[in-house]
This record gives sequence, C-alpha cells and structure tokens, in this order.
Amino acid sequence: MNKRIIIVGINYYPEDSAIGLYTTQKAEFLVSQGFDVTVITGFPYYPQWEIREDYKKKSYLLKETINGVTVFRSKQYVPSNPTFSKRIIHLLSFTFGNFINLFKVSKPDVVIAIVPFTTSVLLGWFLKFRYKSKLWVHIQDFEFDAAIDSGLLKGNAKRIFKSLLWVEKKLLNKADVVSTISYGMINKLNSKSKTKSYYLTNWIDVSLFDDLQNKVHPYLQSAKFKILYSGNIGAKQDWKFFIDFVSQLKNMDNLEVVVVGEGAEKNKVVSALQDFQFIKHYNLVPFEELPVLLSSADVHVLFQKTDVIDTVMPSKLLGMMASGKPSIVTGNMKSEVATVLEESNGGYYFEGNSVKEIIDCVKILREDKKLKETLGVNAKKYVQEKFSQQEVLNKFVKELVR
Repeated sequence: MNKRIIIVGINYYPEDSAIGLYTTQKAEFLVSQGFDVTVITGFPYYPQWEIREDYKKKSYLLKETINGVTVFRSKQYVPSNPTFSKRIIHLLSFTFGNFINLFKVSKPDVVIAIVPFTTSVLLGWFLKFRYKSKLWVHIQDFEFDAAIDSGLLKGNAKRIFKSLLWVEKKLLNKADVVSTISYGMINKLNSKSKTKSYYLTNWIDVSLFDDLQNKVHPYLQSAKFKILYSGNIGAKQDWKFFIDFVSQLKNMDNLEVVVVGEGAEKNKVVSALQDFQFIKHYNLVPFEELPVLLSSADVHVLFQKTDVIDTVMPSKLLGMMASGKPSIVTGNMKSEVATVLEESNGGYYFEGNSVKEIIDCVKILREDKKLKETLGVNAKKYVQEKFSQQEVLNKFVKELVR
C-alpha cells in the first residue's frame, strides 16, 4: 500500500465549506485508513475573502498538526475586492509561498494536487519530478473555463485566460491520474488531456441529516413558508435572476426568503436585497449547524448562469437534497445538475429565464405539503444511493493504491 500522501491545495480546515471541506474530509479519511498525510495549503480565507482573525497574526510560514494531518501553510495575499488582477496576485502569492514548503516534506508515494489552483499541479509536478512520486490531480473546478463562461473576464483578460488553457493542458498531461467531480466534467477533461481519468464525485454524509425533524435553526424559526439560499455569494450564481425572482414574490403573503452566505459578490447582493422586507441575510453557519439549517427550510433555490455547462458541479446541491426538502434550480438544460434533478425527482430544474414557472412552483409547494414531502424524500434517497461519503471515499482509496 502507498503510505505517504501529500495534498497540495489552497483550501483546507478550518474552512468548512466547498473545496476546503472536501479536501479536509479526504485527508482525514486517508489518515483513518492508515496513511501518513501532509497538506500544503494557504491560510484560511474562504468564502469571506479575508484571512481568519485567529490566523492573521501567525507567521508567514506555519506548521500545524490537525486531526492527525501535518499541515504546512504559507500566508497568501487575499484581496477584499477580488478583481481579475488581484486574483492573479492571490494565485501567485499562494504558489510562490508554498514552493518553500515543498522542501519541508518527506518523500511522498503519491502527491494529490487540488484544482483550483492549476498552479497546485505545478507544485505537485515538482514533487513528482524530485521524488519520482505518483501525481494525482483532482479538479473541483475548471477555473479557467469557469472564469471565461461566467463572464468574469473581458478583453485582454479573456485572451490571457484562453492562453492559460494551453498551460493547463500541459500540466494535466504530466499527471498519472486526473479525477473530477461529474461525468460532464470528465468529458471536458478528456478533451483537454489524454491522462487516465477517474470519476471522483463530491459526497455527503446523509446520516448527519437524520433525526432532525424537531430541530429548527434560529435563522428559520418563522411559521411562514421559507425559501432558502445557502452558500457562496459569487459570480457563478445568477444574482440578477435572483433579484427578478424575489421581486415577483413581494406580493405573496405568508412567505419569507433567507439568504445565508458570503463571498466576493456579498456586498453588492445584500445591498440589492435590503429594500425587500421579507428577505433576511445571514453570514455562513459553521459546518456542524448546516444540516439543521438546510432541514429547516421549506424549499431550496439555486440560480446558476445558463452559459456555464458542467465546468462546475455545485457541492451545495448535495446538502440541499440530503436535507429532505425540494430544490428549485436554474441553469443550462444540458447541465449534469439538470440530469440529477430529473433522475431524482427531488425538485425542479429550469432554464434561467423562467421566473413565472418558478413562482408557480413556489405557489404549488406552499399549498401542497404532500408533494413537498414526496419530493424531499426522493431527493434524500437519491443522494444516499449515489453520493454516500463512505462508498465514494472507499472506492477512491482502492484506486489510489493501485
């Protein structure tokens, strides 16, 4: 068995959402299986885009031991307003700082590089080159494609990122295995690289959502019909559509919308919502509160931009479905998320121009409690069968030690 693993990626504990959560759970699961695991990472900053208060005064290079995992950190630059140019500095500061940490680790059997950032692959390749280790690249997000598709880039920036796709391809071809989180992303990966690919989906521990029927999160204690968005407030979501949606809800009684999230677009979105009396915003809750939060809603919403097709597979969807409540999601009809909603019969999926249809769904679910319950049961059963944490990670370990 391969015993020594090094994981390179910018997000790690105490970040307890999105990529940081999955990388942490992966590292700690490997420790539980007898591996010696080291993580090379940055300082915790996501999704607030600010280094956590308890880490701000720590030294530039930091070594920790967390739940059996050795963690080397380099303090990266974190912009409060992450424009294109500032994101580049953010990326470079993580990469150059952690190059120093590469010389502090023992020879690994396997290096796992987490994308984003693609430069994590460069760091991983250096370790492979130096120690003749196996290099496994895991793509949580095709960062260059997502940036282009989401409309984040204009003019010269867009041309620069397209040229970076060539660099990405070269780096992926240096790996021994490349995994990613959806079948649509596997197809995209195979168009970029001839390296062996592996389907390593995100996962959910559905047992965390059991026996919560009598528990209600403080943010959702109202007796009204509660619509919840919980997650990153960033550029990949369609916030213009969200505003159009809530504008159509303002004349409906016995209803409230709760937004729980932080991110690069937070200030802009919260400002746009402040005139709606039936909408409340809160910052993200700790991971241990998330099951109760999600289970306290009546329906979840996730509005994605329609020009993003399978460059991302939103991890928040699994929590939404595991909560046993229906979801209303928008995006491109060719997206794998659309397939998940259709197969599960756990909610509704629409194109991103369907405000009227979504309002009709809300009205139906508000009145038909039996339908709401049936859709929620279907959603929870589906993720239990397809995305069980134990099953996904056990298969991953078997592939890792081949």
